[in-house]
Parts: sequence; structure tokens; C-alpha cells
Amino acid sequence: MSNNREINDWDDEDDEDLDVSPRYDTDTDLVKKLRKANRVQEKRIKELESSLGDLSKAQRERIVRDVLTSRGVNSKIAAFIPSELEASEDSIAAWLDQNADVFGFQSQQSADLSNDDINALRQMDVVTQGALAPDKAEDISLRIRGAQSAEEIISLIQNS
Repeated sequence: MSNNREINDWDDEDDEDLDVSPRYDTDTDLVKKLRKANRVQEKRIKELESSLGDLSKAQRERIVRDVLTSRGVNSKIAAFIPSELEASEDSIAAWLDQNADVFGFQSQQSADLSNDDINALRQMDVVTQGALAPDKAEDISLRIRGAQSAEEIISLIQNS
């Protein structure tokens, strides 16, 4: 144990004052080359990030423009679409439907039915409103067959 003591002869308090990071007075050729390569890589990364940002912005603008054009909406509304909104046709279309009344246009959901379709639906409703359901028609038919006199048949017809 005494041999071990001789090899490691220092105090723990001295450890705090030691600076273990190596210091180089001069840069070697290899370190210079690595630093230069690192700077080139960082410059390339910044260029690629800038180009990616430009492409993403252009793609978003195209998608917004296409959605607005397909819906027949003024393209100036694109300035009001939040930038945080996902750049997909579905999310932009949903945002337009949500805010259609704010910008004074009819949403795609309500524009699906034309006035002719609405009028046709109203006419069908009027026709079917006074109609008998099949089960009631069958019931009346059975009562007429079971009637004993003409007065009972006239009474059934008038009451239906």
C-alpha cells in the first residue's frame, strides 16, 4: 500500500484547481484543415436551410393560391390565412369554410346545393307531406274489403 501511496501522492483539494483541458500554443496543420472544413460545412448548411425555407414558402403560396382559385375566392384573402396553418389543401379549405362569413363569400359546404336543387327538394317535401305511408294504405285497403255496406266505405274514404 505504501507503493500505491507514492504513485498517487496528491491531495483531493488540489484537483479543483487543475485545468485538464489541453492548451496548444500553435495550431497544427490538421486542426487548421478541420476548422476550415467545419466553416465550409456550416456555410453549406446555412445555404441549404435558406433554400429549404424559400421552397417551403413558395410551395405554401402555390397551395393557398390553388385552393382560393378552385373555390372562386379573391386571392387577396391569402394575406389573412395564418402562417401557422398547415400548408395542405384540406386544412386551408377548412379554414376558408370556417371564416367564409367574415370575408363575405359562401362556404363550399353551403354552396354544394344550388337554388334549383333546393326548390326541387321543397317540391318533393310538399308532395310527400300529404301522402299516405304504405302501411296506412294497406290498413285502409283491408278496412274497405271488410266493410259491410257502402256507407262504411264512404265513411272510411272521408276519414282518411
